[in-house]
Amino acid sequence: MCILPFRPLCVAATETGPALSLDQALALALENNLSLKKNLIDLSGAEYSANRVWSEVFPGISASTSVGFASPLFSGDGFVLDDKALNYSVGFGLDLRLNTGIPYSIKNIKLAYQINLLRYEDARNQLEIQITKKFFSLIAERNNLDYLEDILSLAQTQLERNEISFRNGLIREMVVLQSRLGVENARYNLSIARSNYANSMREFLVMLGMHQDENAFLAGEISNNRIEADPDALIREYLPRRPDIIGRRQEIERLEYAQKQSTLSSRAPSLSLSMNWGSSNFDPFRDSLTGRAALSIPVDSWIPGTKTSQTLRNANNSVEKAKLDLQIAEDAAKTQIRSLTVSLRNSWESVEIARLSMGIAERNYQMTELAFRNGTVESLVLEDARNNLANARQRLLQGELAYFNLTLDLSAALNIEWKELAAIYGVSG
Repeated sequence: MCILPFRPLCVAATETGPALSLDQALALALENNLSLKKNLIDLSGAEYSANRVWSEVFPGISASTSVGFASPLFSGDGFVLDDKALNYSVGFGLDLRLNTGIPYSIKNIKLAYQINLLRYEDARNQLEIQITKKFFSLIAERNNLDYLEDILSLAQTQLERNEISFRNGLIREMVVLQSRLGVENARYNLSIARSNYANSMREFLVMLGMHQDENAFLAGEISNNRIEADPDALIREYLPRRPDIIGRRQEIERLEYAQKQSTLSSRAPSLSLSMNWGSSNFDPFRDSLTGRAALSIPVDSWIPGTKTSQTLRNANNSVEKAKLDLQIAEDAAKTQIRSLTVSLRNSWESVEIARLSMGIAERNYQMTELAFRNGTVESLVLEDARNNLANARQRLLQGELAYFNLTLDLSAALNIEWKELAAIYGVSG
């Protein structure tokens, strides 16, 4: 009997609807993801502030106007508005406060934009990895459906042959019943797999911002390359590029700026300049221009134990804690990269074993089916061989998908594209 050849990890266009490639799926997810839109709002606000740091030294501007009147209430003729008692005034003022901590405040505003930009890019990367994993997981599920359909087809073909042999008196009824049970088992497994695939597809479409009942088929395939790389070399080259490591460094820089700003604002002299112009009683017209300059020298921050002194001390502690957080993050990242590199190596060995097992299972089924037709093995043996074939195919699908997911995880840990990782460190195999 001819066994259908093993298919690559790809999905044929069997469903109705538009073809959906990985690039198209990523574009839809990035466009419609609500969390990413929130991050974009934060980024837009930080960018707006970073482009207007002059606001830190922009003076306070005020304008005022007033009108007043005077009139008896209970004496004389009572309330009578006296035009001569009306008075008017207008005013305009400027207030400028300067201290040596302003430059660090400006640096922190610019750094806040860089931090939000990093967060947005990291969120994009995480979303892309999530969508990519789901995309190829669905491809593997769809291929599993194809293999289960093959198994059902083999079981139905065997049942038809057994029914013919039974009518001709060549086999017992028990053999036919066993064949029918094998068909129903194959049908049941296929039904469960179809239901799971449909649910997973609906969830995926919602992730892309599409309606869950839309028809679409996934166009793509998994192409695994064996990744061989030295984890220490990967750490040296790519660890500084990780978004979380960059973020930790930026947090240290932000806290250092905040510490310097707080120190200078609390301990260095500050200069306050103000100017006000006012006019009242326009007939006759009178106005005045006043100015004020004040130099403030803080004292309490120099006294140990005061509230301001404790605040400055806590700011220094925050910087030290952030440096320790950076060291913790670097150690965890190194461990992750080493672990993923080892897992990739072990997973590739599993894929090779699964490929060998599937070849053996296919050959075993062919020989068992021929032996059954010759009457040398029982129908249960044939059904076991068919189930072993199905299991071998599923193990290979799962192994290929697991290896691909590990490749995605390692590329994410190195902050590079998985295709770039495969191109640089992939070897034939």
